[in-house]
This record gives sequence, structure tokens and C-alpha cells, in this order.
Amino acid sequence: MKRLTLPIRFGIVTSAVLIAYFLILAILGKHTNVFYSLFNGVITGFGIYETIKYEKLRRGDAFNYSSGFTSGLTTGFVATILFTIFFAFYATELDTQFLNHLSSAWASDYQNFQGIVFFTVAIMGFATTLVLTLSFMQLFKTSNNAKKIIG
Repeated sequence: MKRLTLPIRFGIVTSAVLIAYFLILAILGKHTNVFYSLFNGVITGFGIYETIKYEKLRRGDAFNYSSGFTSGLTTGFVATILFTIFFAFYATELDTQFLNHLSSAWASDYQNFQGIVFFTVAIMGFATTLVLTLSFMQLFKTSNNAKKIIG
């Protein structure tokens, strides 16, 4: 469990930044424009990148692909789960008209749309996490070519 403490902390911080960004958009009245959610990938990516970077610094030579990959996935999954829970709470309790504004152009069946939106938010977060973790690990992994030359 101690190995996952750092990624969980980074995941909580990343979700807090995602929530703050969403609330700022809500204050500005831009939270119903789905194109602003593209910046969520930047926020999540930064959290994952920093987690992997810190993990590599902390572990030194003991850092391997598996530990970095696990750290990145854990960070992104924690952030996604917490943000999805917040998003569902916001849409159902804080601003009950939010999904109506969002669904007016997209769906006629509100009940099915509500579930689809929450599912989509989670899947987008998980997919972003997987792709960004795989991408960042290309930067942080140890090259096998360097090992062959040295060894």
C-alpha cells in the first residue's frame, strides 16, 4: 500500500484541480460547452507526468516501467473517479438544470442521457489516463539500447 500513497495523493490533487477548473467554468457560464473539457486532458496529463517524474526521482535505479506505469494509472484513475463523483453530485444536486442545458441539443430521453453523461465522463477520464500514461512512460523508461552498450 505504501507504493500507492504517492499516486493516490497526486490523484486527489489532480481531481481537486479538475473540480476547480469545472467550477470556474460554471461561474463563467461556460461549463455546458463540452469543448472546454479538452483542457481536462492537460490537467490530468500534468498530474500523471508529475507523478511518474517524482516516482522516478524517488526510486532512482530501482525505477522500472511497471512501477511508473502503475503510478500513472493510479493517479489518473483516482482523479477520474473522484471527478466523476463530483460531476454526478453537481449535476444532480447543485445545478439540477445543468443536464437539461447539456441535453437540449443532444437527447430527448433525459433519464438515459443522464446515465450516458456520467458514463462518458468516466470513460473519457480512463481513456485519457491510459493513453497519457503510455505516452509519458516512453519519456521515462530506461532504454534497452543503453543497457546493451554498457553491459
